[in-house]
Amino acid sequence: MSNKLVLVLNCGSSSLKFAVINANNGDEVISGLAECFNLPDARIKWNVSGKKDAIHLPANSAHSEAITYIVEEIIKKEVGLAEQLIAVGHRIVHGGEHFTQSVIVDKQVLAELKQCSSLAPLHNPAAILGIKAAQEAFSTLPQVVVFDTAFHQTMPEKAFMYALPSHLYKEKGIRRYGMHGTSHLFVSREAAKALNKPLAETNVITAHLGNGGSITAVKGGKSVDTSMGMTPLAGIVMGTRCGDLDPSIIEYLITREDYTLETVMDMLQKQSGLLGISGISSDFRDVANAAAEGHKNANLAIDMFCYRLAKYIAAYTVPLGRVDALIFTGGIGENSDLVREKVLNLLTIFGYQIDEAKNKATKLGKQGIITQENSPIAMVIPTNEEWVIAEDAAALVSA
Repeated sequence: MSNKLVLVLNCGSSSLKFAVINANNGDEVISGLAECFNLPDARIKWNVSGKKDAIHLPANSAHSEAITYIVEEIIKKEVGLAEQLIAVGHRIVHGGEHFTQSVIVDKQVLAELKQCSSLAPLHNPAAILGIKAAQEAFSTLPQVVVFDTAFHQTMPEKAFMYALPSHLYKEKGIRRYGMHGTSHLFVSREAAKALNKPLAETNVITAHLGNGGSITAVKGGKSVDTSMGMTPLAGIVMGTRCGDLDPSIIEYLITREDYTLETVMDMLQKQSGLLGISGISSDFRDVANAAAEGHKNANLAIDMFCYRLAKYIAAYTVPLGRVDALIFTGGIGENSDLVREKVLNLLTIFGYQIDEAKNKATKLGKQGIITQENSPIAMVIPTNEEWVIAEDAAALVSA
């Protein structure tokens, strides 16, 4: 077995995705999810070479307990891989302007990560907990942090600046940062291979669609614009996030309707998007099922999701000038033929013509073009953020 094995950790506030990845080829040796942290039904489920298993953790367990179990009971005992790991790679949502590339963790890096926590309060603090737990579990193993925001550091000022007094950027760092960088990087790179073009000569629009979602214009392998902003709240309609809105709505709710700032922000982050519009669920599959049964607000939620998405895609033809392919990825992008069809039908002004058979067949990990031969290219490419993290970790350790 290759000695390029990396344990990849993706820590959320109440969950932890983990995998052991071969950095050379992207193969997953182990993959799993720990979830329901700080609740009575905290649990871990995992897959080792096709064999699935699951256990309940002690009630109210969190990151430290989960990582200890993953390391001691799964990686060491079940598969005996601990000695072959070369690094632990951590996904960090927000690196601000401190971090423009992946780095090996030290005390200074941890301190700077804490400074970025206000920009991603739901994600960065959880990631720091994961780093500290992994350091305890592997005291001699290098810890590497890979940033969602780093890929977007190539955006020009005209794309990342807000039309606010410039001192807010210079003194406070208020600007567009963007997220999902590892996913946009991976699928744009894979698109160039599929199109048989050099990456430096390939222009694509990448749509990462999951519970969170973002659109990126990638020109010659570099991000030149993206839909998320200073935080992950901006952009398209998401599972529970509102996406773009008039900021005066916040003032109106606070001054006229007696909302508190905390209540408004909780609503925008956790009660809006597909959940807020449909009144059913943040899970697109649940909303789609309800829409198929005639639920009015579920249909509205899907229509709004697709309409906003199509508008962003159309807008990103501007920074690219020439679009070689439109890429759908992420849980919804890879599996919802309904979304892809609706979006492409809204983009017929650009000549897109969907191939219905190919579109319906391309899901569950399949990659392929979903448009007709005489149409501009739209395609599905399954993302692999964990492989990007493993590659960066292996490269830094080797260097």
